[in-house]
Amino acid sequence: MENELRGHFLTPEGQVKRGVVAIADGTIVRCEFHALSNREEQEAEGVIFPGFIDVHVHGGGGADVMDASSDALDTISRTHGARGTTGWLATTVTQSADATDRAIDAVVEYMKSGRNGKVGAAALGIHLEGPFLNPKLRGAHREDGVRLPDMEQFVRWCERAEGAVKMITLAPELEGAQELIQEAVRRGVVVSAGHSDATWRDMEKATEWGVSHVTHLFNAMRPLHHREPGIVAFALGSAAVTADLIVDGIHLHPGVVDLALASKGAGKLLLITDAMRAACLGDGEYDIGGLPVQVVKGEARLQDGTLAGSLLTLDEAFRRMVAHHRVSLADASGMASANPAALLRLDPHTGRIAEEMKADLVQLRPNRSVGWTMVNGNFVYGRPEAEIASARRKRD
Repeated sequence: MENELRGHFLTPEGQVKRGVVAIADGTIVRCEFHALSNREEQEAEGVIFPGFIDVHVHGGGGADVMDASSDALDTISRTHGARGTTGWLATTVTQSADATDRAIDAVVEYMKSGRNGKVGAAALGIHLEGPFLNPKLRGAHREDGVRLPDMEQFVRWCERAEGAVKMITLAPELEGAQELIQEAVRRGVVVSAGHSDATWRDMEKATEWGVSHVTHLFNAMRPLHHREPGIVAFALGSAAVTADLIVDGIHLHPGVVDLALASKGAGKLLLITDAMRAACLGDGEYDIGGLPVQVVKGEARLQDGTLAGSLLTLDEAFRRMVAHHRVSLADASGMASANPAALLRLDPHTGRIAEEMKADLVQLRPNRSVGWTMVNGNFVYGRPEAEIASARRKRD
């Protein structure tokens, strides 16, 4: 069975074109694109983009990865799938080793089950955020949980996860970081610097060891200083690392987002949500890592005022980049899809609309709200009215 999806697509060249995409067994098997006139572009009812990939998700819809259950992961997947995300990393928060064990076990079981990617975005693996963080810049991570890098513990988690650990955020200036970073790289795990007081020299050494990314740039790290530039200036000025941003209008001033764009360019930046369980629910009392969180007017904060994740979703991040930062549709798509795919080394299979790529797609209406989301060729949110036509075809 081959399904034909008709509409306006963002092509790998970054242009919006009218066309037909044929899908079979969750894979794009044929693409036919035709140039649009300016009038057609203006009148297009919506544009189909590569599905969003979020490398930093703690929760949403009332659930958290640390709840350590398939039902919680279903809820998170469904919540973010309805906002255009087709793949996500289940991100831990600093708690006890036992609590992290349980979260890892739940994600591994979920990924092995037939549930993953059926009701929403597919869990692509695990992002260990902590516990190897600088206690001075721990943010919403428990003070009694952060610790120096522990190689034995990290290896135990990797082996427990059976290869599902895809990313780790740590403070590279801490004692023991070099050995752990090098082991992570050997295992194919992306190492990101975050919750860190790293200096410029610390980051130079860290990138030599294998650090290739920076987690929520500007947040929970040594601030920019003109005589002691530190991690922020290094990330902005160095081609050795990519970085991600939380563009909810709360974590970063719009001018700072523009600074990052001007310094690194959209090709080196990723959009993330850092979403916690309150995402898509609104104001109220919640928790993160066992710490009480109050959400007021869309801001999630601990009792001392520290930001505790966000309520952001990637469709909103996409809209903000286009509307407030004048980023092109192609660049915004790259920041939400192609760039995270490349970071996770998934770009041979996802992040673009092309033959032999996974059929992970999102349609955005003219106002950039989500019309529908497709994961592995199946609609997990919404369904197009006129664009889809099914036809049985013989394969060549």
